[in-house]
Amino acid sequence: MPKPTKGPRLGGGPAHERLLLANLAAALFTHKSIQTTETKAKRLRPLAERLITFAKRGDLHARRRVLSVITDKGVVHELFTVIAPQVAEREGGYTRIVKTGYRKGDNAPMAVIELVLEPVTKKPASSKKSAARAETKVEKPKPAAEKAEEAADEAAEDAVESIEVELPAEEAPAEEAAVEEAAVEDAPVEDEAPAEDAEKE
Repeated sequence: MPKPTKGPRLGGGPAHERLLLANLAAALFTHKSIQTTETKAKRLRPLAERLITFAKRGDLHARRRVLSVITDKGVVHELFTVIAPQVAEREGGYTRIVKTGYRKGDNAPMAVIELVLEPVTKKPASSKKSAARAETKVEKPKPAAEKAEEAADEAAEDAVESIEVELPAEEAPAEEAAVEEAAVEDAPVEDEAPAEDAEKE
């Protein structure tokens, strides 16, 4: 019997190993979580993730590729209609392996392999990384259109400032005129009193 080129050998031969992993994948997609030995879980993970990637594509060719591995149409239907939409936004890492200790009979290391169906939450960029990126960024030369827009914006701002400066200058003479009118109104009152005295004489 030929020895596998990569990883431990499972089952009696290559065909047995292929069927064993296919059955483990079908059980994983049916129950969303299964307990097996660490070795089988580690060998199952790449196969299961590849099948989920096919399911995310969702076309007929992808479905036939999955059916060539898992022959149960019910499991394949669930993979394409239920599991694939839940992991549509995830870019990989569809499975998780958790070690659970040793089996009582033969002391084999056991693990639980499960599907990661939680929604993806994007982490905020850390301040150290963003500061480092800002330092390493090189300013690119701006296109002529952007330069023209900036010049137009600066000209508009200058025009607004000049208008704001001229307004108080115009208001000041108006206030002076109002003060002069008040003075003129007061002055004739004083002049009228001596005129009335002259008329009495």
